[in-house]
Amino acid sequence: MKAHINGKELSFEPNETILEVARKNGIFIPTLCELNDIDHTPGTCRVCLVEVRQGEAAGLKYMTACDTPMTEGWKIMTRTPKVQEMRQLQMEMIMADHHQDCASCPRNGNCELLATANSVGLKQVRFHYTEGWENLEPDQGSQPVIYDRSRCIRCQRCVAVCRTVQDVDALELAGWGNTAGVRLKGGSVAASPCVTCGQCVMVCPTGALSERDQTQEVLDYLADPEIVTVFQTAPAIRVGIGEEFGLPPGTNVEGQIIAALRLMGADIILDTNFGADVVIMEEGTELLGRLKKSSRPTFTSCCPAWINFAEKHYPQILPLLSSTRSPQAVMGKIAKTYLAEKRGIDVQKMRMISIMPCTAKKEEAARPVLGENGVPDVDIVLTMREFARLLRREGIDLKLLEPSAYDDPLMSEYSGAAAIFGTTGGVMEAAVRTMYYVINHKELEHIEVAQLRGFENVRSANVNLGGEYGEIKVAMCHGLKGTRRIVEAVLDGSADFDFIEVMACPGGCVDGGGTLRSKKSYIPHAMKRRETIFNIDRKTKVRQSHNNKQVQKLYADFLDAPHSEKAHHMLHTHYSSRPCGVLADIQAAWDELKKQGGS
Repeated sequence: MKAHINGKELSFEPNETILEVARKNGIFIPTLCELNDIDHTPGTCRVCLVEVRQGEAAGLKYMTACDTPMTEGWKIMTRTPKVQEMRQLQMEMIMADHHQDCASCPRNGNCELLATANSVGLKQVRFHYTEGWENLEPDQGSQPVIYDRSRCIRCQRCVAVCRTVQDVDALELAGWGNTAGVRLKGGSVAASPCVTCGQCVMVCPTGALSERDQTQEVLDYLADPEIVTVFQTAPAIRVGIGEEFGLPPGTNVEGQIIAALRLMGADIILDTNFGADVVIMEEGTELLGRLKKSSRPTFTSCCPAWINFAEKHYPQILPLLSSTRSPQAVMGKIAKTYLAEKRGIDVQKMRMISIMPCTAKKEEAARPVLGENGVPDVDIVLTMREFARLLRREGIDLKLLEPSAYDDPLMSEYSGAAAIFGTTGGVMEAAVRTMYYVINHKELEHIEVAQLRGFENVRSANVNLGGEYGEIKVAMCHGLKGTRRIVEAVLDGSADFDFIEVMACPGGCVDGGGTLRSKKSYIPHAMKRRETIFNIDRKTKVRQSHNNKQVQKLYADFLDAPHSEKAHHMLHTHYSSRPCGVLADIQAAWDELKKQGGS
């Protein structure tokens, strides 16, 4: 079929929108609420208005390009004076409904709202809706994600990603007039289905949703001469943060990150990959023990948003989760015991600061079970975005730094298996490499387990471990929509797996809720980061966790053996049912019934 845009005849397929046809042919139409990666095109902002003539005798109509299907013979104009005037008016009304304190906004310098205002040529804002703002103070509690309704433009992207991509459905649009906005169902994170995955933050075009900023706390630690600051950086950070400083997506800036931390005055710099290698030693041993007992399946436990999802939505599967802590939590515990003991550091003066691609890691660090005597194993978690702000506050530009290297003699070495933790399927592949060696006393012939790699939301494979275990059935999920399908299949008996890896965020940690935000580059950037992680694995001298010499020394000097009594006490944890919504109501009624002596 054919139609015209700006006088040019173009071909298109059935059901393609005006916006899709325009983009395919290099014609720019400004958008704000639309985000193609989550299939969200509701036309709520109306910034993408275009002029449409439906026939020679027909009059002109003005339609939103993002949700209007192109029709045979239409003539579209995208930049007539009337169209530009209408777009500017739409932006004026949006800006009037938005708290414009840009200096304190978490999206300062990377705001889609301001970028769109510039693209439509906005020159003035004549309307100012202030009534009701006094009741719209942002939530400044201890939760990892902060919502500031005064900055919300009701584009509903966050509702869409939570509902259609993650299948959690924790958000809804509520209220009236200019005080309307998005809210959590149940009124709080605890009462809602929210798992703090942070994908809502990733798609928010303004500063309405952001992580709880803890950069000032880190600066205070660095300024205190009595405090010993210990930093750990997750595998995904080195392949993600370079974009913030003008480097191509997926650039490995591990050395520059180390140099930046040293420049800021960090006392000890560690790599969370070391903790990932330890996790494989513990989780792999745990899984082999479960397989011997025919206890199956076992779910991985590295992703805190997935743990929240299990505790809130499917508490009946908690016994199937590996009890091994996440790499972040393992690093916190080892640093405040083994490292502190070897270095003669007073634990009360040690502060562990994690740099993570994840918002849920903030909540994980605050779990009482991941600490001792009121002292948390991890004191602060910075997302990648916070770390970028911290570097800027210190006047540091990563791309200008000479790379440095980890040099701690106790906890700085890592294997290629640990590096691939940052992408979907990586935990599974790392575990298989080590379990195969434990069973057969030899390395896998092909280190890269191709059948475990892919980007489907749910995928499965058969892996031959050899020996008495033979072939095991495994599955990998990234994104909670696919995870829900797998969990329900396990519960109804239709799924037959031995080991299941879950990452809550689409793509895994390389596109976690704490990574950098870039409109319409969601999947391509994740794929480039993923490929760099695989290249790091290929170039690393040691590619299996059990061959990490520093991990071997840790067990020999401190932990005895994988899954020993001491290792289990220090590096494992437990999970608790936290029902929400209807489940919470049922639980409350049940608890009340028991108090009254009911059965």
